[in-house]
Amino acid sequence: MNTRAILICALLGLTGCGMVPAGDSQPTRRSSAPVSAPAPVAVTKEAQMCLAGLGETGSRFSPLPDRYYGAGCQAVNSVQLSALQGDRGQFGLSNIGPVTCPTAQTLSGWARFGVDRAARQILGSPLARIETMGSYSCRNVAGTSRRSAHSQAAAIDVAAFVLEDGQRIEVKSDWSEGSAKEREFLRVVHQSACKRFGTVLGPDYNAAHRDHFHLEHGDGRFCR
Repeated sequence: MNTRAILICALLGLTGCGMVPAGDSQPTRRSSAPVSAPAPVAVTKEAQMCLAGLGETGSRFSPLPDRYYGAGCQAVNSVQLSALQGDRGQFGLSNIGPVTCPTAQTLSGWARFGVDRAARQILGSPLARIETMGSYSCRNVAGTSRRSAHSQAAAIDVAAFVLEDGQRIEVKSDWSEGSAKEREFLRVVHQSACKRFGTVLGPDYNAAHRDHFHLEHGDGRFCR
C-alpha cells in the first residue's frame, strides 16, 4: 500500500475504514424496547404457506415483524388476530397479543368447528366473541425454570365465551357451578381443543388453571 493509500485509510479509520455497513454509522442508542429482526427480503416458504392457509380460514389478521426479546423469549412468524370465521359469520377475540401463525391456524379451526358449532348445538346461539387472558408473555412454566410456550407466542389462555344472544360462559364460574348445558358446553370445547392443540390445561389440572383453558400449539397430546 503506497503512502497516499495509507493516509486515506487512516482518515477513513475514524469511521471504521469501510468495516461498518452502510446505514450503521450512527452511534448506537440503548433502548429497553424489544429488538426487531431486520425485515426479511423474502418470507420463508413455510411462513408463506402458513399465512396463506390462515387467510383461507377467513380469519382477519396482520403479520407481525419477528421480535427477539432476549432471555429465550421471542415472537417469530407471528400474527395479530382481530377476528375468526365461523360457519355463519365472524366473531371477535379480546385481549389477545401476538401468536405464531401455526398457533393462529389451530385456534381458528378450534373456534369454528369446536366452539361455534358447540355453542349453537348446546346453547342455541352462535359464538360472538372469545375472551382471552393473553398470549405472548416472557415467563416460565409455573414452579419451574423452563420457559413457557407463552414465551414463544405459541400459547393462548381462554377465559370465557360470549354468544350472540348475550350469554357469557366463563371457565372460572361455570366449569363446576354453571347450568348443566353450560358445563356440557365447556367440557365439549375443552375436549375439542385436546384434539387440535399439543397441550391443553383446564380447571381439573391444577389451581393455576381454575379460571382458563391453556391452549398450546405443538405435536404432543397432553390433555388435562
